[in-house]
Amino acid sequence: MNELALLKPQLSRLKLSGILETLEQRLSQAENEKWGYTLFLKSLFTDEIERRNQKQLIRRLVKSELAGDKTLETFDFSFNPKIHKQTINELASCNFIQQKECIFFLGPSGVGKSHLAQAVGHEACRRGYDVFFRRTGAVLKWLHGGRGDGSYERRLHSIIKIPLLILDDFGLMPYSDVQQADLYQLICDRYEISSTIITSNRDFNEWPAIFSNPLMGSAAMDRLIHKAIKIVIEGKSYRLDNFSKRTKQMTEKK
Repeated sequence: MNELALLKPQLSRLKLSGILETLEQRLSQAENEKWGYTLFLKSLFTDEIERRNQKQLIRRLVKSELAGDKTLETFDFSFNPKIHKQTINELASCNFIQQKECIFFLGPSGVGKSHLAQAVGHEACRRGYDVFFRRTGAVLKWLHGGRGDGSYERRLHSIIKIPLLILDDFGLMPYSDVQQADLYQLICDRYEISSTIITSNRDFNEWPAIFSNPLMGSAAMDRLIHKAIKIVIEGKSYRLDNFSKRTKQMTEKK
C-alpha cells in the first residue's frame, strides 16, 4: 500500500487531513531542494495554517452577509476627492474595534456610505473578527420575529456579542414602538462592549427623533456618540452618475 495512503487515517484522526492537499508537492520540493526535516515540517504546517485561515475567512464572510464586491479594492476614491482615503485606511486597520468605538457614515444617498461600511467590514473579517451587516429595519424585524418562536433572547444575544455590527440605512423608515425598544436595548447592551458602524442619510441631529420617547432617544444617542467617529460624505451619487453615463452611451449609439 502507498505510504501516503497509510498517512491519511492518521492525519484525519489528528484533524490534519488538509496536509494531504500539499504533501506530495512539498515532498517533491524537499527532495529537489534538499530540505532538512525542520523546514519540511514547517512548510507543511504553514500550508495547513493558511488553509484553515482561508476556510475561517470564507465562513466569516458568509455569516456576515457582506456583499462580495463591496471592498476597499473596488471603491473608486477618484470619483469623490472629498473622501479622505487616509482616514478610511486607518479605519480599515480595525483599531476602532479594539477600542470599542463606533463609526458613523453620514451623507445623501449614493455617495458610497454602504460600500465604505462594508469595505471596513471585509477588512475586519480578514483580521479575524466576526461581522454582521444588515439594514437596520431588517435587523429589528428579525429580532421581533424571535418573539413568535421563543428565540428572541438568543437572537438578541447573538447580535450583542458580534464584535462588529454594521447597521445600514439607520433611521430611513419609521420604527414601531416595539422596534424602538429593541433598538434601544441593542444600543445599550453593546455600549462599551462591541463596535458598531452606522450608515444614514439623516443628519445626526435628527437621530433622537427616531425614538418617539425623547428620554429614550436622548439616552440612546448619548451611548452611541461616546467614543464615536463621525464621517460626513458629500458629493454626487455614484448610481446617478452611472445612470447618466449609460444613458449617454445608449443615446450616442443611436
